[in-house]
Amino acid sequence: MKTIISLLILITLVSLSFDSDGQETPVLTDAASTPQNTIQKPVTQPARSAQVKIDTSHTVNYAKKAALRSALIPGWGQAYNKKYWKIPIVYAGIGISAYVFFDNINVYKEYKFAYAARIKAQSGIPSDSTDYYQLADLYKLISPESIRNGRDQFRRYIDYSVLTFILLWGLNVVDAAVDAHLRSFDISPDLSMKIKPSLNPVYNSAGISLVFTIGKNHTK
Repeated sequence: MKTIISLLILITLVSLSFDSDGQETPVLTDAASTPQNTIQKPVTQPARSAQVKIDTSHTVNYAKKAALRSALIPGWGQAYNKKYWKIPIVYAGIGISAYVFFDNINVYKEYKFAYAARIKAQSGIPSDSTDYYQLADLYKLISPESIRNGRDQFRRYIDYSVLTFILLWGLNVVDAAVDAHLRSFDISPDLSMKIKPSLNPVYNSAGISLVFTIGKNHTK
């Protein structure tokens, strides 16, 4: 009996020593009994960066207000955009075109009056009932046809000056609207130029390229 017990104890010790020296015996454990630090967390992929949407409603409102102000009063939109240095330029352009317009009208009236007076004088109307003697000496020397040509020419000049006046007024409005659109962008902090080598695989040639970096656009 003692021999059998001793033999069983020996077999048990041998089996325990084999298990400790060999591979570990897999142990089935319940998920609930697994230690907290051994539970692997699921791998989460980095979320995609959300696209930044820029609200341009304020920019559109600025542009509308600036354009409306410049359409009503030249230079008002530039003052609204705080571009005060542009106001003298606006008034200089519009003022010169307006001066040319009125000057062309005065010269046209003068040619018109001279032509009518010369036609009356050639028609045999008595001199006391004509305006011939009120004419300048220049209009008495040139022919009526030349006076008529000058009258027609200054009539065209009046049309050109009107178109120029309208064009400058419109440019004043466009300038105010563009400045209002650009007021929400900041390009001043980062303005740089880089020189980079370039290779054209089509023509198998190398060259140099200039790369301009103009800040980062962001809304105020």
